[in-house]
Amino acid sequence: MGILTPDLLIRAYAGGVFPMAESAYADDLLWFDPPFRGVLPLDGFHVPRRLRKTIRHFPFDVRVDSDFRATMRHCAEPAPDRPQTWINTDILEAYCQLHAMGHAHSVECWQDGTMVGGLYGVSLGGAFFGESMFSRATDASKVALVHLVARLSAGGFLLLDTQFLTGHLSQFGAREIPRHRYRAQLSKALARNAEFHCLEDERALVGTFLQSLTQTS
Repeated sequence: MGILTPDLLIRAYAGGVFPMAESAYADDLLWFDPPFRGVLPLDGFHVPRRLRKTIRHFPFDVRVDSDFRATMRHCAEPAPDRPQTWINTDILEAYCQLHAMGHAHSVECWQDGTMVGGLYGVSLGGAFFGESMFSRATDASKVALVHLVARLSAGGFLLLDTQFLTGHLSQFGAREIPRHRYRAQLSKALARNAEFHCLEDERALVGTFLQSLTQTS
């Protein structure tokens, strides 16, 4: 597909395709359109009881888009459970450009002035494509995910694409759907006019969201 540009990324995501590098040092990109796609239903999101208690104590200063590049760099760092990363320099720069255009966002957990967890992804219409997350403190990435889902729900999003299904995401209600169902959901979501920056008060946002889960569970 040539040089990785923001316009190319937007076209790819709108078509159900996403890129990954073989490693942080690889020059070539691989493009994926898996037969089964991981999604996290926004109307079926599950927050484990212990995590709810943690979130209600607000152990982190949760920020949105305060340092997108640093969030990506942290996600690209090797970790004990992920010695290899797929985020190379081309991906980093292209997604930072997407962020400047308003099509990529980060949710970050800060503690004592240090970013200790977070995630980032791509936003198109009413679809959000989760890309990667990291954690340097207990539950930091999980808290960031709950804040993300609260924001997507409040902003009118219809689809949270997780690309692949993992055990970590399954505890929140993530599941796999076949490609044809994914593309139908994607088409509907892309036509939706959603708003990522729907509310700036993170505590009010996630508090209202957790209350809504209690009322429907």
